[in-house]
Amino acid sequence: MHRISKTVVLSLALAIAFPVPGTKAKTNPKKAQVAAGPPVLWREPADIATRNLYYGPGGKAHEPHGPFTFEKEDANGTNPKFDVVDADGVKWRVKLGDEARPETAASRLIWAAGYFANEDYFVPVLRVRNLPRLHRGRQFVLPDGTVRNARLKRHSKGEAKLGIWKWDDNPFKDTREWYGLRVMMAVISNWDLKDVNNSIYAVKGDRAEQRYMVSDVGASLGANAFNYGLRGNLKAYSRSKWIGGTSPEYVDFAIANWSAFNHWITRRIPVEDARWIGNLLAKLSPDQIRDAFLAAGYSPQDAEGFAQVVQRRIADLRKL
Repeated sequence: MHRISKTVVLSLALAIAFPVPGTKAKTNPKKAQVAAGPPVLWREPADIATRNLYYGPGGKAHEPHGPFTFEKEDANGTNPKFDVVDADGVKWRVKLGDEARPETAASRLIWAAGYFANEDYFVPVLRVRNLPRLHRGRQFVLPDGTVRNARLKRHSKGEAKLGIWKWDDNPFKDTREWYGLRVMMAVISNWDLKDVNNSIYAVKGDRAEQRYMVSDVGASLGANAFNYGLRGNLKAYSRSKWIGGTSPEYVDFAIANWSAFNHWITRRIPVEDARWIGNLLAKLSPDQIRDAFLAAGYSPQDAEGFAQVVQRRIADLRKL
């Protein structure tokens, strides 16, 4: 019988516990470049002071309209998900669980700063035709078949997902906008910064381009470290220390990233880039920030509480 060295055993264990980022989805950069135009991470939000954070990037015009018809269940990811088609023939990905509210609010804050975000809408009571017995998320379905507290993500016909992008290997590395996005992850206390949570979308039309975005921000607005029970939790979010340490040149944010490979993302941020994104966010009014949380189904009291924490963090960035 052949002996296996301790080194090999340890390597196998680490591979299982911490799979190499980016292995779940791949894309050919050259093919994507030809098919989708130039890569874009950020676009200056010239209208930031008037952006509607209640309706978000999709606006009121893209709001989902019932009735909804069940299409299929999605077994991927941690949270229960399934697809529906609305009265206008638009396809939506329904996400249930603790991430529905924080993802809706966090995506609006990211979009407000000029980064790309999915068109997300929070629906407290969702009625779905032909809804079968779900394999996951049955606890969110009422006896009459309606679904509670759902986040709906729009599938746009003019875009197609090309694959994922890596935090440490992308066309924007070391740019102000790349650092600014890392700061945004700290502002919202996103502890699940795996590469597979990043998406590249090919957008067709007059402005053909590859849009790079953080497409899964559900593990936000709660504790600063891995904790499935404290996502979208006002008490945890408000009490968490978010700035770890500063020097004349760099700032570290106290976010303990769940990904063992990407623990550096909220560390060693140039102060000038952190201050830049803070000054940009400062153009948002308290009402705009509050609307992001009201859109996510939080009570007026909690929405105000979350908004105050965000405003404090913006002020902290400007003081760096």
